[in-house]
Amino acid sequence: MKDYQPGWKSRFLWLAIFAVAMGFLEGIVVIYLRELYYPDGFEFPLRLMSADLVKAEWIREIATLVMLAAVGIIAGRNSLQRLFYALFAFGIWDIVYYVALWLLTGWPASLFTWDLLFLIPVSWLGPVLAPVINSLTMILMALLFIGRQERGHYIRPGVSDWVLIYGGAFVILYTYLADYTRMLYESGAPGAKGSPEAGERFLAMVTAYIPEHYRWKLFIAGEVLIIAAIINIMIRSRKYSKDEKVK
Repeated sequence: MKDYQPGWKSRFLWLAIFAVAMGFLEGIVVIYLRELYYPDGFEFPLRLMSADLVKAEWIREIATLVMLAAVGIIAGRNSLQRLFYALFAFGIWDIVYYVALWLLTGWPASLFTWDLLFLIPVSWLGPVLAPVINSLTMILMALLFIGRQERGHYIRPGVSDWVLIYGGAFVILYTYLADYTRMLYESGAPGAKGSPEAGERFLAMVTAYIPEHYRWKLFIAGEVLIIAAIINIMIRSRKYSKDEKVK
């Protein structure tokens, strides 16, 4: 019997199935956490978790990223495909996570509801719409680049394209990290290693903070940089000659 070798469309399908399952699993884990710390419903200001639970959350988040990267590596036939298959899985997983929470708990109430997105290295904050847009962008990039390549075109991002992509990503990352990073520095914690007073000031700020203003202009600027790179890469793609193969 001939071994079954899934085509690129089948690989997208199976990655999507895997990511959907991961998204529901992630949502259910978060439901358990919120039952412990937010029995009346998740809202800001945040409540402090124990140090052991924070460490466990860091490990869980790292493990999640490793799993998504691993399936991308398995699915891809070259370095570009491995990266964008992983980003495709990440995008599906992240969107389904919010879908699962909404189906099971009714949260978020809207796409503009604020969420605690990530914990490494400090808390990431943003309206639900922001990471959903990021995820849709990652899914689009994967479908366009891998689909174009599998149909016989060169997809070779240049240095300028990577500068735009990573530059946009860092601008968006800043919008998520800015609030907690600011509180960290205002409390004096970075410059006062081991200072109980600085730590107490930071915790007091965190447990009183209610986010209200998101840096949408910066977020849009970051998205524009990434979309500019996508357009540039697609415009420069060209058809393989008959004797050329995807490497």
